[in-house]
Amino acid sequence: MKSLSEIETTSKRACRAAGFSWGISEEIGKSIRLMELFGFPGIKNLNKYLHEKNLKNFENKKILSKENQSSNLPFCPINLGVCFLDQVRTLENFKRCKFSEIIYPILLLPFLSRGSEVIGKRILLKFDDNQFLLNFNVSIYSNFSNEQYPVTARDIEVTFLENKDNFTDLEWKNLYKLSEETFVEETDSLKKEAAGAGLTDND
Repeated sequence: MKSLSEIETTSKRACRAAGFSWGISEEIGKSIRLMELFGFPGIKNLNKYLHEKNLKNFENKKILSKENQSSNLPFCPINLGVCFLDQVRTLENFKRCKFSEIIYPILLLPFLSRGSEVIGKRILLKFDDNQFLLNFNVSIYSNFSNEQYPVTARDIEVTFLENKDNFTDLEWKNLYKLSEETFVEETDSLKKEAAGAGLTDND
């Protein structure tokens, strides 16, 4: 089994050889490492993407907005991913961003995951009937059960979720009230036990 370090280094070098700058290649390496760590087929889809990159043109976009419409070409997931990371603090103000078409959309996942950690908010990615919940770069939940991820996705939606508790005020109060039973007032005997050395310590 290949180590995560090997995966990151090899992905970075392969992307540099494929024409990406060292800076972008490093970002790709980190992202592919993250995909494999979370159990997603990063190496497999990166290989497919790099092969198609030599045969086809993809649309690149420098400034992302709330509505991102491509021309006749699908968006490049690497370009979008890097731009998303760079602009995530601005993009979160939109609450939701849409993209018309992306090639190998699964490769966008790790960039969104890392962005979730940067802004401290969960991010929800939707395309077709698939949903991915990105949790602060700690975990990724998905309803996708097929191992074959789509090559192209249309009508992609990225939603920034506001942080909120998963419990009601009453549920919290009930639990806190129970926890208060551990707040025992110190007696003289408890104070003596907690004091450490006694009066005869020097004897």
